[in-house]
Amino acid sequence: MSLTEQAKTIEIVFETHSMTEDNERGVASGWRDTGLSSRGRQLARDLGERHRNEGIAAVFTSDLGRAVETAAIAFAGSGIPVRSDARLRECDYGTLSGRPTKDLTPRSRYIDSPFPGGESYRDVVARVGDFLRDLGGFQGRRVLVVGHSATLWALAHLLEGEPLESLVDAHFGWQPGWTFRVPIARGGAS
Repeated sequence: MSLTEQAKTIEIVFETHSMTEDNERGVASGWRDTGLSSRGRQLARDLGERHRNEGIAAVFTSDLGRAVETAAIAFAGSGIPVRSDARLRECDYGTLSGRPTKDLTPRSRYIDSPFPGGESYRDVVARVGDFLRDLGGFQGRRVLVVGHSATLWALAHLLEGEPLESLVDAHFGWQPGWTFRVPIARGGAS
């Protein structure tokens, strides 16, 4: 990518929040708050080691405690600004929050129809799309987002055209970060 093309984009490095007590028990948290496990706190430190010296302009995190705690541990003392944003939250599983993760499958039935008492994956896509439109001030820079599986799926759908149907029902394969490029349109990110 040329420098001119790079200046017309924002690079997003996406990381999921670190492992939680619910993750270890196979429980779907949704909007419930759950603390990081001891393994999760170590993974948060590892996340910080991976990214502290990569020229990150800012860290944006979901406002749910597990994502905030991940970013706080990862970037403590780094001087990198960390901002929480409710638009980066996990999908609201409604009455299924706190239930075994297997009770949410197949997730594709909640793409357009909300979880009972919660929201749909299209609602998540709309929230994340609104967040992306507000990133225009970071043109030509790199930001890091700490979010959830639904945040990742929304980014992949919006920025890479991946169908939600294939994203939400696929096995979630964790990796140490995903990178997305956000094209800039007049007035902000597109």
